[in-house]
Amino acid sequence: MSFQQIHIIPSPQIDKSKWNDRISKSSNGLIYAHSFYLDAMAEHWHGLVIDDYSAVMPLPWRKKYGIRYLYTPPFMQQLGLIGTETIDTASLIQTVYSFAGYGDHLFNFANHLIQNEDNCENSNNYILDLSAGYDSINHNYKTNLLRNLNKSQSGNLQYSVSENIHTAIDLHQQLQAQNIRHVTVEDYARFKKLALFLLAQEQCIIRTVKNKTAEILSAALLLKDERRIYNIINATTEEGKNINANHLLVDQIIQEFAGQNLVFDFEGSNIPGVKNFYEMFGAINQPYFHWHFNKLPWPLKLLKH
Repeated sequence: MSFQQIHIIPSPQIDKSKWNDRISKSSNGLIYAHSFYLDAMAEHWHGLVIDDYSAVMPLPWRKKYGIRYLYTPPFMQQLGLIGTETIDTASLIQTVYSFAGYGDHLFNFANHLIQNEDNCENSNNYILDLSAGYDSINHNYKTNLLRNLNKSQSGNLQYSVSENIHTAIDLHQQLQAQNIRHVTVEDYARFKKLALFLLAQEQCIIRTVKNKTAEILSAALLLKDERRIYNIINATTEEGKNINANHLLVDQIIQEFAGQNLVFDFEGSNIPGVKNFYEMFGAINQPYFHWHFNKLPWPLKLLKH
């Protein structure tokens, strides 16, 4: 193999400049893998580093009963191996097993090396190329979407720009608490700090749709890097659903950023209704890979996190 050695390095000891440079320069380097994102959202993390940061892989972890296991922090979709180095799949997997004998990891869309492993499943992620321009994108909208947009546009709705991160995050927390119980109050607090940091870097975008009395019906918090706009948080009230406020919100966001050399990343989903919603905009599926493993010795193998 072309690499000299694989290192697993605790996050405080990682050369953050080299790490983030690798993420930024790699075509499969997504925003979640930057050290600032991992530091903000992961309880603990180490980095798997090949050579002099020619490839890297974040490893978020927790401990239970004294056993270290990999997990996926909230608001973090795809990690996996990032970079230019070629690595034997067996070597990568054995290195992960040596670090944590149990857990889950979400490999990014380019990591087909993991696809044939046991207990690895494809997960949907829909993306839309914004570079073609709005007219071209709109031409591919499904008939149902166009009909729903006409309905929403007749409702005196207002598309608004905001810098208040609480607008979208608090609405999401209020509306989705029952559906995502694994996301804690502390997780939301961590994400708010991250969003404030990214807002200062002009990498956080908040957009809303309001009714004629200025009530928010739908809100989105998006993150942005050199290649993508990420639909991290999207929340719509019952009133908003009734008049398709989220259809209008996503359409207006696409119209605002269309023509730029960016990809709109819808961030999912395997849920049929959500999947169909994304497909209405002409988005295509770019799957990533969910890998679960359990190499603990018996009887520890029976433990669940």
